[in-house]
Amino acid sequence: MVSRRTFLSSAALAPFAASAAADRASPATGSRPVVVASFNGLKAAELAVQRMRDGTDPLEAIIAGVNLVEDDPKDMSVGYGGIPNEDGVVQLDACVMHGPTARAGAVAALEGIKNPSKVARLVMETTDHILLVGPGAKRFAEMNGLPVENLLTDKARKVWLYWKQNLTDKDKWLEPDLSKVDPEVQDFFKEYGTSYFRDPRSHGTVHLSGVNGSGDLAGCTSTSGLFFKMPGRVGDSPLIGAGCFTDNAVGSAGSTGRGEANILISGAHLIVERMRAGRSPRDACLDALKRIAETTREKRLLDGQGRPRFPINFYAVNKKGEYAGACAYEGGDFAVCDAKGARVEKEVFLFKRSERPTDRPVSGTMIKP
Repeated sequence: MVSRRTFLSSAALAPFAASAAADRASPATGSRPVVVASFNGLKAAELAVQRMRDGTDPLEAIIAGVNLVEDDPKDMSVGYGGIPNEDGVVQLDACVMHGPTARAGAVAALEGIKNPSKVARLVMETTDHILLVGPGAKRFAEMNGLPVENLLTDKARKVWLYWKQNLTDKDKWLEPDLSKVDPEVQDFFKEYGTSYFRDPRSHGTVHLSGVNGSGDLAGCTSTSGLFFKMPGRVGDSPLIGAGCFTDNAVGSAGSTGRGEANILISGAHLIVERMRAGRSPRDACLDALKRIAETTREKRLLDGQGRPRFPINFYAVNKKGEYAGACAYEGGDFAVCDAKGARVEKEVFLFKRSERPTDRPVSGTMIKP
């Protein structure tokens, strides 16, 4: 009998060898400054590069870009307008890491403050701590003059309420008539699909990693987390070494997707260490994806071929300006900005996309098992 470990390291990983081998010889290289980002960070990457060209510190430039996404209610995975937890409360997570000083800051389960990336930077710059959570993080933000706001937009509230009405036929909620669903909820369906409430997904998270003209690096990850998560749930986004890691001598990396899987392998740190050993950003990202494939063993998380049934994405840039985006299943996109301008590029991938609709991941999304 073939063990799962043997299976995952051979047959299950064969599509990766075929799909990525041709790309390894030519790592993508940008003219510094370069910013690599998740798909929803296209404008953010462009702004960050502009700021770095003007002489702005790389972390300050990257946070300015991330703020664009945090402030945008149309992005329902980050900041203001993010989908709430199961109690209808928006809880935000973020972390930052500054290459030149080798310092970091983070916040988790933060309520009422729409720019958790700003709070994470304040934690880094003004305290002896790295991570603040919950009410303590909120109080810290208030002490620093950040306004407390209602982050639950009317659209997010309607989507949450519709989710509650569809949870079970054993509660007192009546299942809504699809023909009478609010137009804003229907807009949500157009983006995420009508099967969303049977198979919840999060379009989640924005990540930016960048290097300026002098070779200084920084990274930032921000999210509202898994849609309808348990109150207090914290994913990989605010965890240094998982959702983001930066080493000014090597490079910076971050992730979107199933945070629980990334936490278990410390993915961003793993990628930077692979780059330190001489791997290109592309190959380092693929190494992290392979590690996730090898360490995911619970049946509920595997498809019929023994592959992880959830999407995960990694992004990386090294000190030279080489960059990459990589995903578990083909079809993913990421954003990058350099001397050629801001654009979307295809991610390298580990597995061919499954033909089974229930196993078909969407770029940048996360399936809740």
